[in-house]
Amino acid sequence: MSASLTEQYPRDPKVRRFRVGDPLAVTLIVVIVLALVAAGLLGAELYGRYRAESAVAAATKCVVQDNASVSFGARPFLLQHLTGHYGNISITTAGNQLRKAKGMKAYVSVDDVRLESSANSKGTIGELNATIIWSSDGIKQTLSNAIPFFGSFLSDVKTNPSAGTIQLQGIMGSITVKPQIGTKGVELQVVNLSGLGFTLPSESVQPALDLFANELTNSYPLGIHADSVQVTNNGVVGHFSTRNASIPQ
Repeated sequence: MSASLTEQYPRDPKVRRFRVGDPLAVTLIVVIVLALVAAGLLGAELYGRYRAESAVAAATKCVVQDNASVSFGARPFLLQHLTGHYGNISITTAGNQLRKAKGMKAYVSVDDVRLESSANSKGTIGELNATIIWSSDGIKQTLSNAIPFFGSFLSDVKTNPSAGTIQLQGIMGSITVKPQIGTKGVELQVVNLSGLGFTLPSESVQPALDLFANELTNSYPLGIHADSVQVTNNGVVGHFSTRNASIPQ
């Protein structure tokens, strides 16, 4: 008579067979389930962040007319999404331009965003701060098109941090302007004209600069306004902000 299966294939005493109710089996099942749940939450977190960052980047691009990268803070995004309360959002533009201003780069931080829809608003932004950097080369490119006649001959831009001025140099002479905060935002005040003679009277320069500055800084959304402006060795740095801004529908 042939030998039984047990006799042909004896059980390995080192191999443990799990039974229903076995503590080790229950533990392994719990661990596997928790791992699957954690993996699902991680996937949802990463996907949610990607979608949100893409949406904010697209909105920023629409406003500033340049590409932007967006990052949400360390707080779990899914929790922010479920509560409708977002914080510590960082936005950095590519630095190609901000609207008509070439060579301008923005670093923006947004905090305490609450999405609470009403008849006139989709929510509020508790705090927004932006540092704007405008390079000397960007100033040259931009003002070449902003100042009638002289702009086409603009050859160089030099900054004077101690005086807080910018000198626009052309083959016919130079214009020295001083960036400052005015009632309508950032202004470029003409402080000196040299070597221009009767070719370019000062009264034709200031209105052109006023118009350009007004278009550049006076129509930002969400009540964003200029706080300060500083001339550096490499260009101009400005700070803009808003508080408790209403998000339009």
